[in-house]
Amino acid sequence: MSDTVTIVSRPVKAGSLAPRRRHRRGLPLSALLGLLVPFLVLFLLAYVLPLLYALQESFFTQKRSGLGLGGGERVFAGFANYIQALQTPEFTAGIGRVLLFGVVQVPIMLGAALLLALIFDAVTTRWTGLVRLMTFMPYAVPGVIAAILWAFLYLPGTSPFVGVLGAFGIEVDFLGDDTVLWAIANIVTWTWTGYNMIIIFSALKSIPSELYEAAAMDGASPARIAWSIKVPLVMPAISLTGVFSIIGTIQLYNEPMILKPFTSAIDAGYTPNMAVQNIGFTFNDYGLAAAMAIILALGTFVLSFVFTKLTGGQTKNGGAR
Repeated sequence: MSDTVTIVSRPVKAGSLAPRRRHRRGLPLSALLGLLVPFLVLFLLAYVLPLLYALQESFFTQKRSGLGLGGGERVFAGFANYIQALQTPEFTAGIGRVLLFGVVQVPIMLGAALLLALIFDAVTTRWTGLVRLMTFMPYAVPGVIAAILWAFLYLPGTSPFVGVLGAFGIEVDFLGDDTVLWAIANIVTWTWTGYNMIIIFSALKSIPSELYEAAAMDGASPARIAWSIKVPLVMPAISLTGVFSIIGTIQLYNEPMILKPFTSAIDAGYTPNMAVQNIGFTFNDYGLAAAMAIILALGTFVLSFVFTKLTGGQTKNGGAR
């Protein structure tokens, strides 16, 4: 005789496992809201509300009568503040100055950051980590302290560079009218190259090594691998650092403000942000200063959007290859 085992299966209701699967796939709505709400509140308080307030103030001005000794009357000005802002020489000159600064300084800084990241990714020695840390260290120095240190390195009486160049018959005034902008560019490049390098280097480390091995088996040289595989795949990181650099260029303030007491080449409206501060808090024209701030915000958005679109297109093309 043989024992017969009968297995009785109970019917399972259709869809009974669906809720568990949905729960495993994503976070509940309450958890998502709990993560997003703190950020949204801070973003609203720190960015959106001040921007809306500046937008409102940009359409008003103070109308004074007689000798202007009284407080004046707050009246609606329409787009008069925007027209006046674009006709203010120090503001337009500052915009042109930071655009020239960005066209020259940003590509040099990002190119140096990309080159360093590629070198650190390709070369591995016992000192690589230390050198990488030293490259990042300037970013850890507060911007004000860095600007003060460089100011003394630029002054003829304290600068070792002026003395060394003078020994070869080269007379350089780092804080002169024609050179002070590039002296500021040097400070910014020295400070931020390591920061951008870390972002690009982290993106390089996320690339699967199998791609490099396959390319090497096909006979690709290290330079070819870097140009055809590494650079296209880290374009999102380069785009991110580029957007950060564009925003920082438009907001240039700390370095020229610190160097201002050391040279007559930097005036109160040397950069757009300095012009906004000067108009708003020296001349107490808050409507005009608000209009300038809105113009800067719109310009930053447009430049960042265009740069993202351009580098995004390159990323897609590079990924397609």
